[in-house]
Amino acid sequence: MVDIDRLIAVTAGPHGWWRRPRAAAFLFLFAGCAGLTSACLAEDEDAEQRTYVGTEVCSACHAVTAEHWKNTVHARAFIGAPRNENEKKTCEACHGPGSAHLRDPGQADGITRFSFGSVTGIAEQNDACLDCHRGGARLHWSGSVHERNEVACSDCHNPMARLSTNGLMAKTSLNETCFQCHKTIRAEFQRRSHMPLPEGKLTCIDCHNPHGSVTEPLLKTDTVNETCYQCHAEKRGPFLFEHAPVQDSCLNCHSPHGSNHDKLLVTARPVLCQQCHSSVGHMNDLLTRANLANGSWPDPRAIGRSCQNCHAQIHGSNHPSGARFHR
Repeated sequence: MVDIDRLIAVTAGPHGWWRRPRAAAFLFLFAGCAGLTSACLAEDEDAEQRTYVGTEVCSACHAVTAEHWKNTVHARAFIGAPRNENEKKTCEACHGPGSAHLRDPGQADGITRFSFGSVTGIAEQNDACLDCHRGGARLHWSGSVHERNEVACSDCHNPMARLSTNGLMAKTSLNETCFQCHKTIRAEFQRRSHMPLPEGKLTCIDCHNPHGSVTEPLLKTDTVNETCYQCHAEKRGPFLFEHAPVQDSCLNCHSPHGSNHDKLLVTARPVLCQQCHSSVGHMNDLLTRANLANGSWPDPRAIGRSCQNCHAQIHGSNHPSGARFHR
């Protein structure tokens, strides 16, 4: 250990170099680093000396929490059928040795805390969970958008109480848990045309893997279309006559969560079709409000299903005469 007092005494003579500004700054920095190193060593030694105190000791103070926890899948596994020595430690399997916390409950870093504002870093909190829950659905967690934005496992899951039917979610359902952050998506599901998620026929994880995937929006498949084809298999093809924007991405025409237009379309027909099929050639002249049923010049192409009055098989056709998607 460096004796800082002796160092100062040796360099503090009448012509000592400590009187120079740069030397004084160096001495101050060196003393600070030495003190910091000493503190860090003491902290490490304290961490090494920590011991496990047992579930009964934890439950003596945290009786309500223990009562809630005993109904969870973790409690049944750790108490009833532990797979290894770590799981036998129950509470301390996740929170770490409790001796320092028992000695001083107010010590912020006396135990691993899974709470908002905890001094325990997000990465350290998540590592405690990933010790058991690594691989599988979490294979792409590292580098995912949630991991990069420092989302903690405890932001979505509550392992200490059973609030949801499965998954130990932080809210009563998986969808409500996702909507804590994704409020704009929640608003989209309130539009008149939407996927049947509010009705309980879908959940967010039917399309997304919140723990990471090979795509930026965390899709469960490699592409948007493959995700849609899980339910809309009749749109997959292959078709004899394919519609190019359909093969490119379903999102060219549809909004995935909800829309105020029919069939989750991004905009109303025929305007949607005319984004690509400009006012040139057969039947492609621009249609406006005047062409609606109550307008000045009613046009059947602007009424009802619009272009699809004739081009019914708009996703693709296998009919010999279906080059224009008529059949």
